[in-house]
Amino acid sequence: MSPAAADAVAEHLRPDDGVLADPEGCYDSVVEIDLSRLAPHINGPHSPDRARPVSELGAEAAAEGWPMEISAALVGSCTNSSYEDITRAASIVSGAVAKGLKVRAPLLVTPGSEQIRATITRDGLLGVFEEAGATVLANACGPCIGQWSRSDVAEGDVNVIVNSYNRNFPKRNDGLASTLAFVTSPEVVVALALAGRVDFDPLTDTLTNDAGEEVRLLEPVGTELPPDGFDPGEAGFTAPPAEAERAAIEVRISPTSRRLQELQPFAAWDGRDYENLPVLVKAAGKCTTDHISAAGPWLRYRGHLENISGNLFAGAVNAFGGAVGEGKDQTDGQVRPYPEIAERYHAAGWSWVAVGDANYGEGSSREHAAMEPRFRGCVAVIVRSFARIHETNLKKQGVLALTFADPADYDRIGEDDRIAIRGLADLAPGEPVRVEVSHRVGSTYAFDTTHTMWADQIDWFRELSALNVIRTRL
Repeated sequence: MSPAAADAVAEHLRPDDGVLADPEGCYDSVVEIDLSRLAPHINGPHSPDRARPVSELGAEAAAEGWPMEISAALVGSCTNSSYEDITRAASIVSGAVAKGLKVRAPLLVTPGSEQIRATITRDGLLGVFEEAGATVLANACGPCIGQWSRSDVAEGDVNVIVNSYNRNFPKRNDGLASTLAFVTSPEVVVALALAGRVDFDPLTDTLTNDAGEEVRLLEPVGTELPPDGFDPGEAGFTAPPAEAERAAIEVRISPTSRRLQELQPFAAWDGRDYENLPVLVKAAGKCTTDHISAAGPWLRYRGHLENISGNLFAGAVNAFGGAVGEGKDQTDGQVRPYPEIAERYHAAGWSWVAVGDANYGEGSSREHAAMEPRFRGCVAVIVRSFARIHETNLKKQGVLALTFADPADYDRIGEDDRIAIRGLADLAPGEPVRVEVSHRVGSTYAFDTTHTMWADQIDWFRELSALNVIRTRL
């Protein structure tokens, strides 16, 4: 929006007079942000929650024993490669090249879409990065979701990467638990790539160019929209046939395909309460969508639900002993990987529950993290709290997404317990759901859980997926 356009509707873009006169009477809390005091931040490793100003990272790295050298710097992802993002990052790189600098850590640039790739190529921005020594990758998810085959390091080589991607959980980018991944803005990524080290503050520090001169990086300058408009690039859309022709089309999938599988509708709820459900997994601590459904090479099976289910809970930490990706198989008492246990329960026709800790399902909106449990027989996930998108994805697959009314009840669930979920015929918005737990020793107890389903989402449960509801209505 231009300043003139904003001025024309200024009366609609300001608080009411009553709010200005008495903000405490209108809001529970008033937060004041002094923009002049904000500083660039960088988050990590292993979590987007661990944040500090960029200026403090060097001291923290020294205290923690993290490497100072950056093994790779990556700009892009669907979220952080807008035209403005790229122009701001390119302005830093262009200014650095003019002052005799080049990147000192490998810089990988991933355009977030074909339109962005074509536009920044036309406008000469990709050439700016390449002149500084960067490598331009295909406009695809790439290292953001583990599609990165690294040859410079191996598992066990502790190394630091900085990126402007969405997530930085262990193994997220390159499949290596020993990679320490930090997330920050595209501008800070390129600044750190030019320095090659994490103990560099682009706001105050200088770099030495090839001539031995101490130079400062320029402040980033961006352009929100391309002056010549967007270049759509190569067309990637194929229009569907006319409606009258669709009925005659047969979709054939090779029976030997390992990457494509026809998706069969999940069976509707039978109207009865759930009884005698084993606990397949009780996850301790952070259990993200990457822990539930790992990315990387598994994404080749996105079109084959059974094959991709081979990664189910492979990264989950077992609350009973702390092992990663394995637990007790209730069919015979043996310890097995979670994907194998889920497959055995599925083959036996067993339904089951998963139990999780706080912020369960944090991470990307990976729908397979909900589809895989449902496919293998999960009927409920009971947690201390959910990440919002994953909770919705579970509901869309007809899985009961339940939250402990008392978070302490998480601690009471044992490895060999059996779960019953009562009153499902009366499931209603805002009403608690009763859960009963039977211990192997014979004692039982019950507790309440809450849910966030409204009426339409309760229909998803009854039909056991939103797709089933849509199919019925159409």
